[in-house]
Amino acid sequence: MAAGAVTLGHVAPVAPVLAAGSASAPVRLRELYEKDGSFSALAESLAGTRVPVRGFMAPPLKADADFFVLTKQPMSTCPFCETAAEWPRDILVVRTKRRFDVLAFNIGIVVDGVLELGTETDPETGFVSRVRLVDAVVERV
Repeated sequence: MAAGAVTLGHVAPVAPVLAAGSASAPVRLRELYEKDGSFSALAESLAGTRVPVRGFMAPPLKADADFFVLTKQPMSTCPFCETAAEWPRDILVVRTKRRFDVLAFNIGIVVDGVLELGTETDPETGFVSRVRLVDAVVERV
């Protein structure tokens, strides 16, 4: 499958992309943060590598957005944030190379993308994120 392709169908096996010695199971959103809100050692070790993460697609900010928010639990409204200090620890931004099909908020997905850490503000929308998956592929589970 081409990089950045969006696949909506049967979940193909995800290649081992986690740190040496760990399983190739998707990372849980809570594993990316410490209790104090700082990034976990796991998140720091995975930064810059392809990582699968399981969750749910929150409704996008706008219909033709090139990103969406992945949430730990289904959310019928988007959890857009005020500042990085208030960034919830159970969401992350997903950027795809191509447009993606918006899925119902309660359909489980696995997103495989390159993990980026650090505060970033989207220049077009003003959306603030602390953690992102870029060049992502989306698959239903």
